[in-house]
Amino acid sequence: MPKSNKVLFFLLVAMVFVSCDSNQVFDVYKAVPNTWHKDNVISFNITPPDSIKPYNLFVNIRNTNNYKYNNLFLIVDMEFPHGKTVKDTLEYLMADRNGKLLGTGLTDIKENKLWYKEQVVFKESGNYKVNIQHAMRENGKVNGVVELEGITDVGFRIEHIK
Repeated sequence: MPKSNKVLFFLLVAMVFVSCDSNQVFDVYKAVPNTWHKDNVISFNITPPDSIKPYNLFVNIRNTNNYKYNNLFLIVDMEFPHGKTVKDTLEYLMADRNGKLLGTGLTDIKENKLWYKEQVVFKESGNYKVNIQHAMRENGKVNGVVELEGITDVGFRIEHIK
């Protein structure tokens, strides 16, 4: 086998192993335009695989160095199949004390896997909907941030519990 074919073979094998994620049940990202407008609600439609097993839920955020805040406030609501809605206001730390952005990634894009809920059992059968919007405010200002810069993608993830 020529050397170039061996390299290609090993790259393909490595990609298969890296892309396997046995915990993943649902993992979807949606791109945010240049800025995330305060009224832009990002929604995910979910059909859980069963109504017995518990799952861990996460909000995933990809951001760039243009994100200028130390934290991130989100309003997340989950609509149940039979009409009930649970709404949470959540705060996440996005930078350390020195202002260095948290998250993983070797480039200027950082990925943050943020806890939403743990040990969730989807007891109602049918489709669920998760809605996420930002609720950022600047210190000392009454009105919220209208156009939030630096967020490139918002995702929602459901994982099996190990």
